[in-house]
Amino acid sequence: VRAEVEACYRLFISGLLDVTDNLRDGACVPPPQLVRYDGDDPYLVVAADKGTATFSDLANSVAADYRFWLGDAFASGGRAGYDHKKMGITARGAWESVRQHFRAAEIDYQQQPFSVVGIGDMSGDVFGNGMLWSRNIRLLAAFDHRHIFLDPDADPELSYRERERLFAQPASSWADYDPALISPGGGVYPRQLKSIRLAPQAQAALGIEADALAPAELIRAILRAPVDLLWNGGIGTYVKASHERHADIGDRVNDGLRVDASSLRCRVIGEGGNLGLSQAARVEYARQGGRLDTDFIHNAGGVNCSDHEVNIKILLDRVVVDGDLTGKQRNQLLSEMTEGVAKLVLRDSYWQTRTIGLDQSQGLRLLPGQIRFMHHLEQQGQLDRSLEFLPDDAALAERQAAGQGLTRPETALLVSYAKHTLYEELLASDLPEDPCMLPELQRYFLKPVRERFDQQIRNHRLRREILATTVANRMVNRLGITFAFRLHEELGVPAAAIARAYAVVWEVFELRRLWSGVAAAEMSISDGEAAELLIQGQRLAYQACRWLLQRNSETLRVAALIERYKVAVGEIGAALPELVEPQRREAIEQRASVLAAEGLAQDLASWAAGLDELTAALDLIEVAFDARDPVLDTARVYFGLGGELELDWLHQRILALPSHDRWHAGARANLRDELAALKRRLCAAVLANAMATTSPQSKLEAWRHQNHVPLERYQRLFGELRVQDEPDIAMLSVALRELHRLMSATRAQSET
Repeated sequence: VRAEVEACYRLFISGLLDVTDNLRDGACVPPPQLVRYDGDDPYLVVAADKGTATFSDLANSVAADYRFWLGDAFASGGRAGYDHKKMGITARGAWESVRQHFRAAEIDYQQQPFSVVGIGDMSGDVFGNGMLWSRNIRLLAAFDHRHIFLDPDADPELSYRERERLFAQPASSWADYDPALISPGGGVYPRQLKSIRLAPQAQAALGIEADALAPAELIRAILRAPVDLLWNGGIGTYVKASHERHADIGDRVNDGLRVDASSLRCRVIGEGGNLGLSQAARVEYARQGGRLDTDFIHNAGGVNCSDHEVNIKILLDRVVVDGDLTGKQRNQLLSEMTEGVAKLVLRDSYWQTRTIGLDQSQGLRLLPGQIRFMHHLEQQGQLDRSLEFLPDDAALAERQAAGQGLTRPETALLVSYAKHTLYEELLASDLPEDPCMLPELQRYFLKPVRERFDQQIRNHRLRREILATTVANRMVNRLGITFAFRLHEELGVPAAAIARAYAVVWEVFELRRLWSGVAAAEMSISDGEAAELLIQGQRLAYQACRWLLQRNSETLRVAALIERYKVAVGEIGAALPELVEPQRREAIEQRASVLAAEGLAQDLASWAAGLDELTAALDLIEVAFDARDPVLDTARVYFGLGGELELDWLHQRILALPSHDRWHAGARANLRDELAALKRRLCAAVLANAMATTSPQSKLEAWRHQNHVPLERYQRLFGELRVQDEPDIAMLSVALRELHRLMSATRAQSET
C-alpha cells in the first residue's frame, strides 16, 4: 500500500513541476511546450503530507530529477531540513498565543495545574507536542478517530511522563496508555462501542449527569467540558455557530460530533490544528466571553519555520555553488541554527498575538478606523466581508451602540489583511532597493549567516520579497492593524514612505527597548500594565511618523534623519523628569515606581514612564536647532509653557473628540496639528524674545511679565473651558484661537 501511495505522490509532484517555471544559470526557463498566460514565476514550494513532512524527502527527490532550482528547499523538513515534529514548532507557536490568553484570564499556568480536554492523540505532531508544553497540564479527556480517553482526576506529573512515553513511541494510540496510571473513573474506550458507562468522577470532570453515553455523545460532552483549555491538535471541524447548519460546515464525517459555540464552557481555545471551529463559531464564542484567536494565527509557527528554511537554503545553496561551503558544511550550519530559527519564529508568533490583543482591547476607540479600513479594502476589491464572516455596517452600528468592538477572531482576520496589503504595496515600491532598509533584511537571518554571508544576503534572489514581508510583519505586529492605513488616509502618502518613517522612529526613539523590555518582564508585569505601555509606544510612534511625513513626505531619508534626531531625543528622554513641571514630574516618578515594582528594569521604567512627553521631542528639537539654543534648555522652556498653559489637558481633550468617520478624524487631526504648531511657535517666540545667556526659568519669567494681559485673558477663557464635562470641537477651536492670540502677542514682543 505504501508503495502505491508513494507512486501516486510522485505523480502528483511531477504534475506540479511539469507546469512550473524553472531557473537555469539565473534565467527563467518555462516548461517545454507549455502555453503560458502569466509572467515568469519559478517559485514553488510544497508542504508534504498535511505539514508533517513525512514525504518531504520523496518530494525533494522528484524536484532533483527535474533539476528544480530550489533543491531540497522545495519541500521543507526533509533529511537536511527542520523537522517540525522534533522542533515542536507549530505547537510551541500556538502556546505563545494560549499563554497570553491564560494571563489575561488570570490562569496561573506556571504554578498551578490547569485542566485541558483535547482533540488528537500523542503520536500527532501538534497534539503530542502541545500536551508536553507544561508539566502542569491535567488532561482530563481527549479523542481521536479511534479512541476516547478519560482521566477525570489526572495527576499532572504522572500523566505528563506517560504522555511523553507515548509521544516517543512510533504510531502510538490512546490504547497504549498504561491503565494503571489513569485515575478512578477513567479509561480508554474504542469509538466503535455502542455505549460507554460513566463513573461519578467522569461525570464531575465533564460537568454532566448522564451515567452512560454513546461515543458520539461523549465526544460532544468532552467538547463542552468546563475546563481551562480546549486544545485542538486533530483534523475536522467540531464547533459551529448556533445559527449555522451542519451542511454549511463542509465536514460531513463529523456532523454527528459537532457542537454549537454557545454551548462551550472552556475558558480558552488553542487551535494548533486547522479548521477545528468555523469562523462564525469563533466569533460567537468570543462574544460570549471565550478567549481564542484563529487557526491561522495559532499554527503560524510551522509555516513561518518553513519560510525561514526555504530562504536560508536558497542563500546557502548559492554559497555551495560558489565553492565557499560544502554540502556537508551547509547541513551542519542548518542544524546548528535550529533553535535560533525557532526563537525567531516564536518571537513573531508572540508579537502577532500581542497586536491582536492590543487592538481588540481598545475596542470602541479603534473601531471607527477599523471600519474605514474595511471600507477601503472593499473599495479596492480586496475584501468580501460576508465571505470572511466580518460584520456588516448594520451589525457594526449595533455593536457601537452596545459599546462593543470587534472580537479577537475578527481582529485576527484584519491583521492578515493589513499585512498582505502592506506587503503588496511595499513590494511594488522602491523600498526594497533602499540601502537604508538593509538592516531589516539582515535581521531576518541569524547571526552566523549575517556574519559570514552578508554579500549573499544582499544578493538573495528573494531579497525584495523577504524585506517587504519582514517590514510589513513588524509594522503591523508592533504598531497595529490600521497604523499604515490611517497615515495614508490622513496624509495621502504611500506605504514606502510610511515604512521609511517607521524605520526612523524605531531607531530615533529606541522603541526596541520598550518592546523587548515588556517581553522580558512578561512573567512579572501585569497584562494590563504591559498593554498600556505598548499602547503608549504605539501612540508615540504614530505621532512621530506623522510628524516626519508631514515635513518630508516621500523624500524622507532614513539615515540622515536618524543622525539628525537620535542623540537629541536620547538626551531629552534621559533628562525628562528634570525638564517637566513639578506636578508632571511627580506623576512620571510615581509611574516609574509602579513599573519598576512590577518587574520592569529601573532605567527602562524611568524612561517608559515619560513616553507621552516624548511625543513633543521632534518639535522642540527643531525649535532648538532654529534658535541655536541647547536642546535641554529649549525643552525646559517648551515644557514650562505647556505646564503654564495646561496644554497637555487641552491635547487630551482633542484626542477625546469622536472620530467615527474620516471627516471627524480629519477635523480632530487638524486641531491636534494646530495645537502642536502653536506650542512650537510660542516656544520659538519666547526664545527669540530673551537673552541667549539667561536661564530657561528667567526666559519664562520675562515672558509672563511682558505678556500678562493676553495671558490673563487666555487663563480666564481656559477656566471656563475646564468646567465643561466634554468640550466639543467648537469650544476647543475657540481655545486654540485664544492661544494663537497669545502667541501673536509674544511674537510681537520679540519683533520690537
